[in-house]
Parts: sequence; C-alpha cells; structure tokens
Amino acid sequence: MTQKAVPFPISILIPVHNERENLKPLLNAIESNTESISEAMEIIFVDDGSTDGSYELLKELSLGKPNVKLIRFRRNFGQTAAMAAGIEYSTGNILVFMDADLQNDPADIPAVIDKLNEGYDVVSGWRKNRKDRLFFKKIPSKLANYLIRKISKVKVHDLGCSLKAYRREILKDISLYGEMHRFLPVLAARIGAKITEIPVNHNPRKHGKSHYGLNRTFKVLLDLITVQFMRSFSTKPIYLYGGFAIVSLLLGVISGLAVILMKIFWGTDMTGNPMLLLTVLFILITIILGLMGIQSEVLIRIYHQQGNAKQYYIKEMQNINNQEDKNITSAGINDTH
Repeated sequence: MTQKAVPFPISILIPVHNERENLKPLLNAIESNTESISEAMEIIFVDDGSTDGSYELLKELSLGKPNVKLIRFRRNFGQTAAMAAGIEYSTGNILVFMDADLQNDPADIPAVIDKLNEGYDVVSGWRKNRKDRLFFKKIPSKLANYLIRKISKVKVHDLGCSLKAYRREILKDISLYGEMHRFLPVLAARIGAKITEIPVNHNPRKHGKSHYGLNRTFKVLLDLITVQFMRSFSTKPIYLYGGFAIVSLLLGVISGLAVILMKIFWGTDMTGNPMLLLTVLFILITIILGLMGIQSEVLIRIYHQQGNAKQYYIKEMQNINNQEDKNITSAGINDTH
C-alpha cells in the first residue's frame, strides 16, 4: 500500500456526461481563473457513462497534471451518484461543485471560496441573469424554487445552480441517493449548516445537448416531499402517520355519533345511512395509517442501523491517490437503475 498524499485544501468536482466539446475550454478556464490556488487544488472529473469519447479526451487533458483526477463509471448512474463518488474520492477540505457544460463560469470559483471563508458552511450560486429558455426552464425553475423555500424554510433562490461550495465536514454526514443532489443545501440545513448565496454568472450552452427537460420540475416536486419527510420525520415517522390516524379516528367518531343521534331522534335506518359507511371508512383508514406508522418505525431503525449502500460502479480511475484502498470492481451495489 502506498502512502496517501497530503489532502488538498480545495477540490473542484465536475460530473460529466457526453460533454466532450466543452471539456478542454472548461479545464483551461478553471486553470486560468485559479492560478493563485492551483498548488492547493485538485480537479476531479467524474465521467457518468459518457458515450461520446469524453473520458478518452479527459485522459489526454490530464497527462502531466497530477492534480487533474478522473473517475469513470461503468455506465450512466446519474448526477447524484457522480457527486457522491467525487466526494468520496476527493481530499479537499473545501468542495466546489460545478457542471461540465460551461454554463457555470469558472471565474466565479474564487468568489464562492472567498465567501465560504467568511465563516459559512455552504455557499450556493444564484443565477440572477439566467441564460435559458423562459417557459421550459426559467418559469418552472422559479416555481419549484419558490415552493422549496416555502416548505423547507431554506432561503436559497436557486437550488438548481450547480456551482456551490461546501465544507467537507458538512457533507460527510449526508447520504446522497436518487436525485437528491438538488437538495444538498436543504439537507445541510437539517444538520445546522450556515448557508448563504451569491450571484454568479450564467452562460448560454454552446456545445452539446441539455440533459434537463420540463419533466425535471415534476421530479423536483416529488423529491421535495421525500426531503421534507426526512427532514421532519426521519427518526419518528409515527408522528406523521399517527397524526393523520388521530384525525381520521376523530372524524370516524363524529360520523358514528351522527349515525346514532339520527337513529335516536329521527328514527333513521342505520343500515341504509351513508354516514355509517363513512364511519367504517374512517375507522379502516385509522387502522391502516397506524400500521403504516409502525412499519415505518421498523424501516427507519433498519436504515439507521445498517447505513447506506453506494449506487454506482467504477470502471477505472486516474491520478486518484487513495484508489488502492477501494475495491473498484465492486465499488457499488443496489444496481437498480
């Protein structure tokens, strides 16, 4: 086993999926805008199953540059898995995320790092002047971000902006799965992180095809429900189900009393009274919700006791100092995508 390198203070993590034409200008822009910190910085590209030769080009670009590190997935596992791999194999105390499509401006990297050094745990980019289509991206994004702010109480205007900076100690206790990378600031707020945002540049896409469509807005809203559940009831789900069960039980009692009173004072036939069916329905719902609460309690305990499995497989890596400590051929399980 070789000796591990001294950790880099700053790691720039970039998921890549079919961005060949953008990679060379992106790397050049990062290097030119970070010259003052280049000796204390690593750049990690995570190739998420690209089929356009992106990884082959990255291998050429990284020759003679030990601080440019590569991770290649066996197939496309998604941006969340790519970010999780970047976090695991990075060595920096500060982690900066950005997209590979050149829409995030590398010139903003020093700004987010400087802001983080003011005492914040998370700095999120805010694309005030976003260069995207109005109806298919801007409006759905504004709606989704508004709902997220209202529900999560995290005052960030643009969770969809990939350019963000984090302190490593904040991310080490956060498990990424599914497509939860969009909600990293919300998850960080859950453990008490100090969060802020700064305006950043946003460039129109010049090369390649966007990987996001209108359907992402609906996915975000569904993920928001999961995040809010985990944020509020991750350790006591019985409180959620039990609350609804109590409401249902009260409605059942009221409906049942109404049936009895109607029989006593008006002689209404109980067997043909729809209120009786409503009473039975509420009682059944109460039982179902109670059982779901108990089941959730059991599942939550299994989740916390067993930990989380990875969700990616790595094919190869380059310039990763600690790769000898990893079982690359079986670097992930739960291959259910």
